[in-house]
Amino acid sequence: MSIQPKLNRFDLTMIVISLVIGMGIFATPSEVAIKAGNVWIFFGAWIFGGLVSLCGALTFAEIGARFPATGGFYKVFSYCYHPAIAFMINWVLVISNAASVAAVALIGSDYIKPYILPASLQNDTGTKIITITSVAVLYVINFLGIKMSARTQSVLIIFKMSMIILICTAVFKSDFVPVQTVAAPYSGNMITAFGLSLVAVFFTYGGYQQTINFGGDIINAKNNIPKAIMPISISLGLADYKKPRH
Repeated sequence: MSIQPKLNRFDLTMIVISLVIGMGIFATPSEVAIKAGNVWIFFGAWIFGGLVSLCGALTFAEIGARFPATGGFYKVFSYCYHPAIAFMINWVLVISNAASVAAVALIGSDYIKPYILPASLQNDTGTKIITITSVAVLYVINFLGIKMSARTQSVLIIFKMSMIILICTAVFKSDFVPVQTVAAPYSGNMITAFGLSLVAVFFTYGGYQQTINFGGDIINAKNNIPKAIMPISISLGLADYKKPRH
């Protein structure tokens, strides 16, 4: 019995945005600034990382459109190489994704901890409680079905984008005071500083590659996967995306 695809283009678009614009963007800019040491390296790292991520996003869009199958990376690597290689790659992704989920949950818990926990839990224990609870709640939501997960994701990403817009408008306040540098800049050479900056940059931009895991769940995947990935293309400066001619 085959499972009918349930996700439309809007659902996948929200997933793409949530994967790319995660909690990392709220924490990594300061890390990049410390590693960069000067303004030119800082902005250069974000621009270069954005261009590389753009190429990656369009590549995965093409893969997902040409081979829309449930199983994602395992199916792709099994088809291209060998199931043994796909098995190893899949376990690497399981471990790395688990680490990414933990990192994002920890960042998020530090932001919301002061608003939902009492003063006695403004410590590592409170951080652990929020982190474990948030992961457990989202785990249960995923068990309720992919459509329920997509709807929850859409609500959360709309809220997140609203918060980002609110933060951006803060610079127009008349009493805005620039934050002074509180940490010493990286003292190494420019190439090393640029490379270290890219670590946090790629962590922030990453996530679009997970879209091929939804190949079997997308309605009309060949058309909707490339179009759903378009938001990251627009955000990185690509005005138009043309489908390949067959």
